Amino acid sequence: MLGKLLVRYLSRYRWLLVAILVFQAASAIATLYLPRLNADIINLGVARGDTGFIWTQGGLMLVISLGQIVASVIATYFAARAAMAAGRDIRLDVFERVSGFSERELSHFGAGSLITRNTNDVQQVQMLAMMGATMLVSAPLLAIGGIVMALQQDVGLSWLIAVAVPTLLVAAGLIIARMVPLFRSYQTKLDGVNRVMREQLTGVRVVRAFVRERIEEERFREANTDILVVGRKVGSLFVLLFPLAMLVLNVTVVGVIWFGGIQVDAGGVEIGTLFAFIQYVAQILGGVLMASFMTVMIPRAAVSAERIGEVLDSRSTLERPADPVERLPEPGAIVFDDVAFAYPGAESPVVSGISFAARPGETVAIVGSTGAGKTTLVSLIPRLFDVTSGAVRVGGVDVREADLDVLWKSIGLVPQRPFLFSGTVASNLRFGREDATDDELWHALEIAQGRDFVEAMEGRLEGRIAQGGTNVSGGQRQRLAIARAIVHRPAVLVFDDSFSALDLSTDARLRQALWKELPEVTKIVVAQRVSTITGADRIVVLEDGRMAGLGTHDELLATSATYREIVESQLGVEA
Repeated sequence: MLGKLLVRYLSRYRWLLVAILVFQAASAIATLYLPRLNADIINLGVARGDTGFIWTQGGLMLVISLGQIVASVIATYFAARAAMAAGRDIRLDVFERVSGFSERELSHFGAGSLITRNTNDVQQVQMLAMMGATMLVSAPLLAIGGIVMALQQDVGLSWLIAVAVPTLLVAAGLIIARMVPLFRSYQTKLDGVNRVMREQLTGVRVVRAFVRERIEEERFREANTDILVVGRKVGSLFVLLFPLAMLVLNVTVVGVIWFGGIQVDAGGVEIGTLFAFIQYVAQILGGVLMASFMTVMIPRAAVSAERIGEVLDSRSTLERPADPVERLPEPGAIVFDDVAFAYPGAESPVVSGISFAARPGETVAIVGSTGAGKTTLVSLIPRLFDVTSGAVRVGGVDVREADLDVLWKSIGLVPQRPFLFSGTVASNLRFGREDATDDELWHALEIAQGRDFVEAMEGRLEGRIAQGGTNVSGGQRQRLAIARAIVHRPAVLVFDDSFSALDLSTDARLRQALWKELPEVTKIVVAQRVSTITGADRIVVLEDGRMAGLGTHDELLATSATYREIVESQLGVEA
């Protein structure tokens, strides 16, 4: 998966890769040529006392060294550009893929894991791409070129290289083989830390309300300790690699000096040649060490690439149709035709046998006890889930056949737990329609009964909103979410228990304004309070996922025992 991912994204920057190859090759060739010049200076210059030759060759070495530095810097610059651009493209594709996921895929991966995959995992692949572009080119050139140049200097000492290189490769291979499963475990543990921290930050009010700080601290400590243990094992193996490499290098150099010194003493090898051979041995083992360092990075990057690939290869259950319907012939019309829905692996469907219709401009309310399937039912309208059987038609078109963008533009959804984005009141209200004017924003706020508190905010429409809307109350958050849906100008408004945080008088004024100002918009209302839905054109009563009644308030009082129980229980409480 790692190779496939790198080829897919780095191939977009071929000219950078070609430039990296050229400049890395130039840098490696210059590095390999320097020991030979040094040998000539010692053998032909120092030994003979030829000062002119020393100056000439020394100047040439200086020029080649400067060229090597320039080539290396340019290659590293291009490698950084290619790797960072590839990382940017991967993050963008992961984000776009996740944005198209249904609730089913989001639940499967989990928010914490998806965040880790799009940050830490992409960073691992990005770093491998950068280091690989610089090291994987120069390392083989230095290792292979060093062997060739060393053999040209002295074939008799080449057996030391034949022993040192396999020894280093075996040692590195054993260490890396132990690291692969640890890296996979490390990324999983990192997911766990992110998940725990995200839950604690999101639910900080609940944690404090139930005095669970110490318990949650202990929970985080356990997750943090798990990643510490794995990280320590990885670090322990990693620190072994370089001491072993240096040991092999130093022993090899000692061997070269020992056996080479014997040959120098016998007159078979010149001093300069011996020095050059030592430098080539260092370059060969340095190249092998660089390759080993890359192979240390590869396992972790491979695990990360596999996790990224799981996201990119996942197909949303909400697949776009091959030939989507791009126009809804009956704006505002909604039909549920014998609808059933079951979550994957569930023993029984959440809702089944649901059939009702809402004509344009009508108000249909959905009531029922907790767990009756109300939220699941309205989630089928904007196609957050696909029905298991039956069909949901919006605007006269089956939602599975409609273009998703066209479908979503026709629906304004106010979820059960409204979410506001960090920014301003205006930026949140314009979330669904960026070209909305200030007058339209104020009009939507008037309908949603939110104008008064927005006018009291510092900056009014430019008043700051914290992430999640944590700097406004629950009722204010609900009214801003309702105003946002109104600004969207949909043909259908879906309110999923969106009036629960409002007092009775505000609830009544808001409903009256909605009915008066938006008479042509179809309204689907999920509510707990009977007073919210008594004026609806039709009321759908759910019980254990099935319809227990359909009709007006008065009709259901006469025909539905379930609805009558709900009304009597609330009237009794209110009395």
